[in-house]
Formats: sequence, structure tokens, C-alpha cells
Amino acid sequence: MRGSYLMLVELKNPKKIQIGNLRDIDFKKGFYIYVGSALSGLNQRIQRHLRKQKKIHWHIDYLLTHAKIVDIFYKQSTLKEECCIAKILEKELSIIPNFGCSDCTCKSHLFHGSYEDIKNAIANLEIKQYSINAKS
Repeated sequence: MRGSYLMLVELKNPKKIQIGNLRDIDFKKGFYIYVGSALSGLNQRIQRHLRKQKKIHWHIDYLLTHAKIVDIFYKQSTLKEECCIAKILEKELSIIPNFGCSDCTCKSHLFHGSYEDIKNAIANLEIKQYSINAKS
């Protein structure tokens, strides 16, 4: 399976986190939605994010050492659509500048908002919910 995915994560407390080569980022308490893609193994990529023990590689890995994955959504596609999805989300949610987008020209691939705002922002995307419990 190939395509794009969105991970809804919750940070229980405000936290300053060093994100790779970016810098220390002050994260607010609350909900974040991350957009990624995996054109050579979507299920494997999602399973990697769900693992507790893994090599810290991507920006999201740094955040996930402090935050909990609440939900995952996916869209099957042979096209790289993560940037299109990110551009939709940036219109409705707060961006975390330069997060997860070092290989493109997007402002960010990580967004912050209330749970309701995030759910509303993704409501019109043609995505499916990934069953975390059945796959982990």
C-alpha cells in the first residue's frame, strides 16, 4: 500500500524539544497533526511510527518521544500528496515552521490546533482511519 498519512498526536504538557537540526521548539500543550507520505510502504511506515523503540530519524520522531499518537489517517495513492494536504491544513491550523518539510518548499508538515479544529480541518480530505489497536 502506498500513499499519505496524517498522525494526530497529543502533548500532555508544554515542552521545549530539540528537533534534529532545526532548533529547540517550544511546543504548547495540546493536539498536533503531522502529514507524511510513504510511496513504498505505507503500512510499514505507520507501524514504524507506532513502535516505541526505533532510531530517531525524522522530525516527527523527536516529537513522538514526548507525545502520544491518538489517531492515524491515511489515503492510498501512487502520487505524493502530502504537500497538497499540508497546504490545505495550513489555511486552518497553526503551523510549526519548517517541521517535517526539509525535502520540499512547504511551510510545515506539522500543525497545531484544538482537537475539534483538527478534526474539522481533515473532515473534507478523502482519508480513512487507520486502526491503531488492530495493527500495533
